[in-house]
Formats: sequence, C-alpha cells, structure tokens
Amino acid sequence: MSTQTTETVGSRCALGMPAVRDGGLPGVASPATAATFDKDFEAPEHRTAGAGTEGLEVSDASRGDRLAQMRAGTLGSIHSWELVTAVDGPGTRMTVFFAGCPLRCLYCHNPDTMKMKDGESVTSDELLRRIRRYKAVFRSTGGGLTISGGEVLMQPAFAATILAGAKAEGIHTTIDTSGYLGASCTDEMLDDVDLVLLDVKSGDEATYTKVTGRELQPTLDFGRRLADKGIEIWLRFVLVPGLTDDVANVESVAEYAATLSSVSRVEVLPFHQMGQDKWKALGMTYELGDVEPPTTELLERVREQFRTKGLTVY
Repeated sequence: MSTQTTETVGSRCALGMPAVRDGGLPGVASPATAATFDKDFEAPEHRTAGAGTEGLEVSDASRGDRLAQMRAGTLGSIHSWELVTAVDGPGTRMTVFFAGCPLRCLYCHNPDTMKMKDGESVTSDELLRRIRRYKAVFRSTGGGLTISGGEVLMQPAFAATILAGAKAEGIHTTIDTSGYLGASCTDEMLDDVDLVLLDVKSGDEATYTKVTGRELQPTLDFGRRLADKGIEIWLRFVLVPGLTDDVANVESVAEYAATLSSVSRVEVLPFHQMGQDKWKALGMTYELGDVEPPTTELLERVREQFRTKGLTVY
C-alpha cells in the first residue's frame, strides 16, 4: 500500500500551489490544472498562508443581534478560508476554518483559531454565496466543501446551516473534527455530511488528556456513531515523537480504527514545528520546542501498525 501522506499536522499544511482567492481566481479558470496537482500530491512542508476572510463580507450586526443570529445558525465566527487541492478531502476544496476550539493541543499549528471571539462574523448567506462560486471547480475535480477549524462543532447551528445549503447545491461536504463535541452534532446535520476527517489524537486516555487537556471518550463515541450511520471516515493520527509514538498507544488507535466499518483510509501525519512562532507571537507557552519531526523509520513503523489491521494507510 502507499505510504504517501496527505498533510502534516492537523489540516494545516501547504500545497505547492497558491491558495486560490476570489477575484482573478488563479487556477480556478483551469480545473484540469487542479486535477493534475491531485494526481502527484506529496506531503508538503507547509501550507500557503490563508488570507483570513478576504473576499467575504463581514457582518456589522450588534453584539445582541450576533448572539441571536448565531443561535439561529445564520451567523458564524470565521477565522479564514482557502481553496486547495488534495489536502482536506478529495479533489479541489473550499476549506472554511471556523474560530473556536475546546481542545488545547500541545502541537496545535494554528493557536489563533482557539478563541471564537477572535474570528470575523460572517452570515450563512454570504458564505454560501462564496461557496456556490466554485461549483464548476468542484464538479471538475471531484471536490467540494470542507469545514475545519478550530473546531467545527463549537458552532453546530451555523455548521448545520452551511452543510445543508451546500448539499442543496449538490456539493460534496466534509467536516474536519476532533469529535470531542460530537454530541452537539445532530443526526440531521450528519445527513448532510459525506465525509468526516476524524482526528484521533491518542488511543490512551492519559496521553489524550496530556495532548489536548480533555477526555478521549467523546471522540471514540462519535467515531462509532459515524460508522453506525455509514458515513465515510478518514481517520487522522498525528505522530509526535516522545508524545504519541508509544507502540501501545498507536496500537490502541489502530484497533479502534479497525472497528469502524466506514474508515476508508488512515492518515499518519508527521509532527512539525511550523506553529511555534504563532504560539510565541500570542504570548503562549509552547512545550514542544525541542521535539524533532519523526524519522522515516518511525513513520513506517507506525503506518505498519495500522496496515496490519487491514487498513489503507497514507
């Protein structure tokens, strides 16, 4: 099986192509170009920096109105968006990063997405208008919409509105989530989800808590719920030397993945140091400054642990 990876840490790596923006739409005018990138994609070292909410009209609603609209699912807090190929699901995808996350992962590559208040207020109508612009690209490349974060399920009402709107347009939908807030995801919302990128950060409870500051069980429960509904899962595991690489820990994740009938692939994502500068700029303590990326040998050992469970591994 292939040992190709699709990205490095947590949906935050770069392609060897510019992120596509509204306006001149470089790359979008020729969907065949995006498809070519899709064929030969290899894990890059970084991802092109997003341009925030550029091209999206930001709401100027009052605080009271914003809260009411967020509860209704018509307003969300957005960190950024970009158009990329072969990173956040199949084909060329518009990936929208929601602001806010309940986890505090030690290796988080975008700590600036942790607080919902740091995002920009964008209406569902505005975001869906932008998503519709790329329908032809999605059709040509087998792509679609991916909602990432932060954590998508910190804003379940808004996520549900966007997913329903995209599905009504015939657009393939993906959510990228830790699953920790899976209980906030209704069955109706799941009916509008084609693929889930499920980030299982550890198979050991103590390690999971050390990595995230939270409990493991909600993630496990959400994954089983997805499998029971037959929703396709790409399970992701971030390999951090000295933190998540223990043989028993990896074995636990692999055994769990093998119990989920709808897991179509496992992505072992090698840790990198690209987020360290952001932590420092935000005045936050980064604890993994001395950790080196995993060696090729370690990556292969971990991938093999998943392969022995009959899983397709990247």
